Amino acid sequence: MFFPKPLIQGRLIQRYKRFLADVELDSGEIVTAHCANPGAMLGLKAPGSRVWLSISDNPTRKLRHSWEVVEADFGRGPEYVGINTAHPNAIVAEAIATGFFPEFAPWPRLRREVKYGAASRVDILLERDDGPPCYVEVKNVHMMRKPGLAEFPDSVTARGAKHLGELAAMVAGGARAVMVYLIQMEAEAFTLAVDIDPAYAAAFARAHAAGVEAIAVTCKVSPEGISASGRAPLVQLSS
Repeated sequence: MFFPKPLIQGRLIQRYKRFLADVELDSGEIVTAHCANPGAMLGLKAPGSRVWLSISDNPTRKLRHSWEVVEADFGRGPEYVGINTAHPNAIVAEAIATGFFPEFAPWPRLRREVKYGAASRVDILLERDDGPPCYVEVKNVHMMRKPGLAEFPDSVTARGAKHLGELAAMVAGGARAVMVYLIQMEAEAFTLAVDIDPAYAAAFARAHAAGVEAIAVTCKVSPEGISASGRAPLVQLSS
């Protein structure tokens, strides 16, 4: 996924009210950008951090700027991290279309945001003529408290736990279901942050036992774009 226009660079002043961020651009102008990320963003919101913003041409938007990338240091030196949670579904869909996921090859058709379960929408539904569908739920990952180890979630997510239960129900009905944890940075391994949301970890354990699969995917991130780059093994749950 390439950004349609060059991003502009600045320094983070503060992130507040979850969805707002004040940024001082390199020009000296101070703007308020939309932060499309409802999580805690641990380690990603330090004042003074280098950030990159996109600009919308939509004249009806209240905030023209959107925060896309931040430079963070998780003990491995400065690195780019994608923080916009609106992008992972598109990144995964693009990766499926280009053959990044060989396990999804049997399903030639892809639809996004399809209704299923109890008033939910699955991020990606893969379909074929000669067999049951495959339900793919995508979660954005950008937390790293130990060098190289990506973690999810960075805040309590009752909605995420609900999705795991609904995916398990799809497996019980004969479908395939896969959780894709899209890590918007490089990582050597992935785990669940049990200390932050033990209920989600418990829901994951139940769903996994019921046949829901899980894949953690790393990304190459730059101010030019974000794309799936590799796999991170799922390691023992943190405590």
